[in-house]
Amino acid sequence: MRILQLVHAPRLSGAEVLVKGLAIHHQRAGHEVCVASLLPQQDDFAGIRAELQAAGVTCLFPRVRYGRVGKLLHLYRVVRQFRPDFIVAHATLAALYVRLLPVHTPIAWVMHSGVNDFENGALKQAERLLSRRARAVIGVSQQNIDDYLREIGTHPSLVVIPNGVDASQFAEHNDAPAPDFEAPAKQIVQLGRYVEGKSQLDTIRAFERVVQSEPEARLLLCGVVEDAGYHEAVLSLVNRLGLESKVTVCGPRTDVAAILRASRVFAMPSRFEAQSIGFLEALASGIPVVASRIPSFGFASGFAGVSLVDTTDSEAYGRALLNALDTPRANRQLAGYTLHDTADRYMTIARKFVHPLHVSA
Repeated sequence: MRILQLVHAPRLSGAEVLVKGLAIHHQRAGHEVCVASLLPQQDDFAGIRAELQAAGVTCLFPRVRYGRVGKLLHLYRVVRQFRPDFIVAHATLAALYVRLLPVHTPIAWVMHSGVNDFENGALKQAERLLSRRARAVIGVSQQNIDDYLREIGTHPSLVVIPNGVDASQFAEHNDAPAPDFEAPAKQIVQLGRYVEGKSQLDTIRAFERVVQSEPEARLLLCGVVEDAGYHEAVLSLVNRLGLESKVTVCGPRTDVAAILRASRVFAMPSRFEAQSIGFLEALASGIPVVASRIPSFGFASGFAGVSLVDTTDSEAYGRALLNALDTPRANRQLAGYTLHDTADRYMTIARKFVHPLHVSA
């Protein structure tokens, strides 16, 4: 089968990491896979693109930033060139554009957002017009499906497919190289884009409480600078609290498995998530996890070494981080949340709508 995975922008983010995993998994299973996008590749995606190409996955990204008509023409050229049997469009804008094309290829669109995109009236109206152009609508969480039913209405094929990760990459016995820096013995790490919803400021405030009891503790923040103003606020708070020697604020990292292996605690105080790849990676690594009490993290509440707290309460969050520093790593079984599980579910959807002898127009 020829499968086209479409993203909005090739960048280092959860949806794109999932797409990489799915593409490589399906390519190795004997399918032909292409990853395409509406926007040009961002610099932080270079490592992922190298992995895709090494696995034989085709990458078709525009070299320039097109307007609306240009995006449609680019997508039409991609479809004509690759001739997919099945298209999976990840996130709202990619799904809207591809369903405007005059092609008969079955399309599934995947809702990744942790917020309700249909609160935007224009997006809601567009989705209502194009809804049935998707053969399947996939949510990475039940909340996505609930939002769709409430805002758009019913659809013949609404499916929840949780994200999954390759747990073997994060296992303690994995022989991946160590990170290219010497990690402190009591390092807390938060990985995620610098945006308000990821709440790095809450982690810094809680960490101030941690160092009062554990002076050897250190905090590492890594992520793409998506909101420059918020990133500046993070740096400013670190300086104002006098934590410059104990907090490292850096950009995106691709050696996530090595960082998780070298750290003692993983922090994730997100205000909202649909179904976080980063959270799953931390669970797979066995590292103690302190995260917010949002619905999408609830499934992990029974796992060893996982503490879900009110991360807006600096005292409670700080106590949880301090306790986690003395918590041993855990062996967690992520049945239903592995990359293999997720890839098989996507392939089941594809086979449902693609005739074995079908060739796209």
